[in-house]
Amino acid sequence: MRCPFCNHDDTQVKDSRPSEEGASIRRRRSCSQCGQRFSTVERVQLRELIVVKADGRRAPFDREKLLRSVRIALRKRPVSEDRVEQIVSGIARRLEASGEGEIPTHLIGELAMEALHTVDAVGYVRFASVYRDFRETKDFSAIVTSMTDRKTGSD
Repeated sequence: MRCPFCNHDDTQVKDSRPSEEGASIRRRRSCSQCGQRFSTVERVQLRELIVVKADGRRAPFDREKLLRSVRIALRKRPVSEDRVEQIVSGIARRLEASGEGEIPTHLIGELAMEALHTVDAVGYVRFASVYRDFRETKDFSAIVTSMTDRKTGSD
């Protein structure tokens, strides 16, 4: 593993621990050149997923991009970083388990919204506002009304 500080390619693992309920391994590393310490996370990747964008372009699935989006939606909300990691890992596992090599972006967005809806209503609305490209206040009103209807069972 290359050192992110000095780019030296000889680093040593000082400590390894399972995380995310055994779905990944967190390794604490040290650089033999500059002495800096850093952490890495290793995850099992069942298959290479390709994301099919709305305009037809294809790109590799980027877990970090999804993680950033969920973090932004949950910024300053009472949701732990571990829970955010669980959400993203759950979405990635569902995508890998689907058996499909190519995943449309709308499926990723819907899975993220589904997960956020169960965790934090404000985060759900924030994510939905970007994902569904809200332009007017009535867009926000409609989603909040649908959430209220779902809670009361009058859907």
